[in-house]
This record gives sequence, C-alpha cells and structure tokens, in this order.
Amino acid sequence: MLPLSGVTVLSLEHAVAAPFATRQLADLGARVIKIERPGTGDFARAYDESVDGLASYFVWLNRSKESVALDVKSESGAKMLHELADRADVIVQNLGPGAAQRLGLGADEVRARDPRKIVLSITGWGSTGPWADRKAYDLLVQCETGLVSMTGTPDDVAKVGVSIADIAAGMYGFSGVLAALYQRQVTGEGATLEVSLFEALSEWMGQPAHFTQGAGRQPGRFGAAHATISPYGPYPAADGHIFLLAIQNEPEWQRLCENVFDDAALAVDPRFASNTLRVTNREAVDAAVTEHFGRMTTDELTARLKQAKIAFGGVNTVSEFLDHPVLAGRDRWRSVDTERGPIRALLPPIGFGDEARMDPVPALGADSIAIARELGASDDDIDALLSSGVLGAPTQKTGTAQGGTS
Repeated sequence: MLPLSGVTVLSLEHAVAAPFATRQLADLGARVIKIERPGTGDFARAYDESVDGLASYFVWLNRSKESVALDVKSESGAKMLHELADRADVIVQNLGPGAAQRLGLGADEVRARDPRKIVLSITGWGSTGPWADRKAYDLLVQCETGLVSMTGTPDDVAKVGVSIADIAAGMYGFSGVLAALYQRQVTGEGATLEVSLFEALSEWMGQPAHFTQGAGRQPGRFGAAHATISPYGPYPAADGHIFLLAIQNEPEWQRLCENVFDDAALAVDPRFASNTLRVTNREAVDAAVTEHFGRMTTDELTARLKQAKIAFGGVNTVSEFLDHPVLAGRDRWRSVDTERGPIRALLPPIGFGDEARMDPVPALGADSIAIARELGASDDDIDALLSSGVLGAPTQKTGTAQGGTS
C-alpha cells in the first residue's frame, strides 16, 4: 500500500512539466489516467527515438500511467472526458491558454460542481498578466529568468543541460497536490492550484537575485566553478584526472592547505582568509590549488582528500554516471516494461518501504478500451468509438529493447 493508493488523477498533459508532476504522483501509488490525442499522442513521444524507437523523454516521464487516446473535441469524447473528470480526485493540465476552459474543465467550473476537486494548472508565464497568452518552452524561461546569463564561461553563455524550468514547475505542482490532498483530508475542501514555469524557476534564481540586488552586480560566469564560493570547481591531478573540489567553510580550507597540500603558509595567507577574499582573489587561489593538485596522482589525492574529510568528486560523463558505484551499491536500478520490451530505470528518490511502483510505460491508447468499459461502454459502443476515431486503439511498436536490468 503506497501513500497515494486510492487517489485518481486525470491529466491532460504533454511534454515535460505536467507529466513530471503526475509521474511523481504515480510513483507514490496514484492512478494516473493520461489523455492523449488519437494517432499522435503526447508530442513528447516524437522528441527522439533513442530508446529503441521510443523517446527518452517519454519513457522517463510516463511510467506507471494509463494512456487513453481520446478525441476530446468530439461530443462522445467530451462526454467520456467529463465522466473521467467526475471520478477523479485530481485534475492536472498544461494545455495552451484557455484550452481547459473550452473543454469545460477550468478550475472554477470543475470546483463549482465539486468543491472537493483539486485542479492543478501548469502554465508558462501565468494565467493572468501581460504574457498570459504567450507560449513558453523551457529554454525561453531559462533565458527570461536570467539563468542563461549566468551559466557558461566568461566568453559564452550556456543553457542548463536538462529541462530545469519544466522540472521546477513539475516539482512544485507535485508538492502542491500533496499539500492539497492533506488539506482536503483535514477540511474537506479541494484546491485550485497554478504553477508557472517562469515563477517556479524564478524561485530557483533566488540566491543570484539577492546577490545582484545586494552587490549591485550579478555573479560572473566561471564554467564548472562556483560563481560565489572558492575554491569550488574542477582541478586536474598529475595524471590528468579532473577532480571537482568543493570547499564550503574555513575549517575545510585549513585542512585542505595543511593536510592535503602540506602548505601551512597557504592556510594563513591573508589574501585567502575568508571566502569573500578567496572569491576576490580567485585567480591566485586557482593557481595555488592547480599547482598542488598537479603534484599528485589521482590515487594520492583521493586518499588525502578522504582523510582530510574534504568533499570532492569526478567530472563524470553520462556513461560514467550510468555505471556509478553508488547506484550499483544501493541497488537503484530496476526493469520497466515498454511496448518495445524492458528498459533500465532508476528507482524514484522518495522511497516507501523496500520497493517502489515501477509499472510499464504505456503505449499510446493502451488503456482506451479498458477505461471505456469501466465507464459502462458496451462492445458495440467501443467498436463505434474506435471506427469513428473518437477512441484510439492501442498501438504496438515492434523492435528489440535496449538496456535491460542491472
């Protein structure tokens, strides 16, 4: 029994933000019914074909869900949609501006019929305000919040390598639904929730925003080094291996100098007496650390840094991450079924008990017929819905799965 067992979520979702939120709910036991367009489905299904013909985004975001391919603009499709909405505890949508209202599933309308409903809308720039009608994609939001301006090197800006605005919005949507479910349990009232990509990532920009307001300048761009802490970045050992060194406080700086470098004078150098001074004198700090690292091999540095209780790591590739000893040592890999066969996937970070829910990634329309029957449709009704295109028949791709279990 998982914490959200018995909770039903109806989601009109696509791409990343809303599917990320609902997959977290599914991980915790919620029944998530995903509505997709017949024929094409969630457009994230076509982002790439890297997982033996399936999209990496889709298999990451949609396990443990049920897929219903439904023409929600048709009369009979709209009827089925509203029947599913009436049965759901939570309704999630990240459709374009006004689309949910046109379908009769705006939060005000839904909760006027049933105040216990929890309705989550994930938007780009907010449902009100001067940009309410604009489209929003992850990189646009990274740029508008200033994140891109402080990411990269002194010569070039860079985006973050994952869909960070979508992920931020999805996580706030997930936590908002959890809070609303608790509120409903206590008061009997549901909730109207809205999370925008822009405001979610704006929150994550809090530290550089405060720094810029206080210092009168924004943090610089230093590649893989930290903009406001020093030394905190990559340094090469004598054999070429790159260490990511992370010094967070003055005792760690002292131990680095005295116990790792055997350089007591560096520890008391007045130029480096605080983090603020080390950031101001970053070039001198980097030169000193680089010189000392360059005198030792990977094994020597590893032993000394561990002995001195200094935080460090490797600058890994994704392939190296996949083989990470922590993932293997903590038994984090599982097998998840797809229409192409099993793939490897990581257990969710939130764990309840020994195992987590890791149900299949659904093929487009995999659950259309079963859910139509659940709503009372007869075989003749289902045949008519399928032949008219209102309901999408389950699809099955063929191929050989990549990955497997570990």
